[in-house]
Amino acid sequence: MSYRIAVAGATGNVGQEMLAILEERLFPASEVIPLASSRSVGRDVSYGDRILKCKDLANFDFTGVDLCLMSAGGDVSREWSPKIAAKGCVVIDNSSAFRYEADVPLVVPEVNASDVDGFAQRNIIANPNCSTAQLVVALKPLHDAFGIKRVVVSTYQSVSGAGKEAIDELWNQTKGIFVTDMPTPKVFPRQIAFNVIPHIDTFMEDGTTREEWKMVAETKKILDPKIKLTATCVRVPVFVGHSEAINIEFEKPVNVEEARNVLREAPGCMVIDKHIDGGYVTPIECVGDFATFISRIREDITVENGLNIWVVSDNLRKGAALNTVQIAETMINRGLLKPKAA
Repeated sequence: MSYRIAVAGATGNVGQEMLAILEERLFPASEVIPLASSRSVGRDVSYGDRILKCKDLANFDFTGVDLCLMSAGGDVSREWSPKIAAKGCVVIDNSSAFRYEADVPLVVPEVNASDVDGFAQRNIIANPNCSTAQLVVALKPLHDAFGIKRVVVSTYQSVSGAGKEAIDELWNQTKGIFVTDMPTPKVFPRQIAFNVIPHIDTFMEDGTTREEWKMVAETKKILDPKIKLTATCVRVPVFVGHSEAINIEFEKPVNVEEARNVLREAPGCMVIDKHIDGGYVTPIECVGDFATFISRIREDITVENGLNIWVVSDNLRKGAALNTVQIAETMINRGLLKPKAA
């Protein structure tokens, strides 16, 4: 069986990754249709060794299309995803537009694959925030084995999570410092080159940022509502790859060797944890990879049943494009998606 697939937002960072991953993973597609706004109509995008021309999302007829991988932003998704779904095309949405609605599954296949079964209520499945995706992949096997009570996570998030303009801003600021021609920050509220910014997304009334709130709400929805979680989300001058320092308190006793063995056997996890210089993974090494890498596994002796881990993943892949394609693969594997052409 093969499927007609549309990729909305195909000219963006995540959209281009979606096209690359569909081809890399040999997704059973009879046709792949890149979609974008009217100003990008006719623009070339790569799909493996083929060049595809972008079509206009607003004028495209989704009749006969099986899947739409949506990465065009929250406002666009709120307008178009319900219309696309009404045509019988399943939407897998990468924005935050539908993540917190009870009748829309929020899925990370390594964690809660069976939740895709609920797609039929709206014909929409939501993809989680990039920082949440890698977090729950690492937490899931530990939660199953030892029962998680509380999580404290600090993120070190790359600029690519804020889009192409953010990548350009880091690049231009870095160059500007060396030629004493420093551009004024536009994407970020402070200089990002050679700096860190403890602020991602908008502030809420209690002083939490929306990025931090997302991690709490999404972890509870995907993994377990009983887990207590607090987050501090920080933007760092890295182009691609999110890192997280995670402190976990468990219900049951746990030691480092047990945790390491559990994580080594878990889907999506890659343990690289040597107690030597360089015996860990940094964002540079994770770029282009599918795995969620786990290092620096050690006990936290300040609490009962405590553990610290370091988690790194390519945010454009597992945090967005890869997870979206994995959701589509999960639907096919569970027999939930039949190609209309058949």
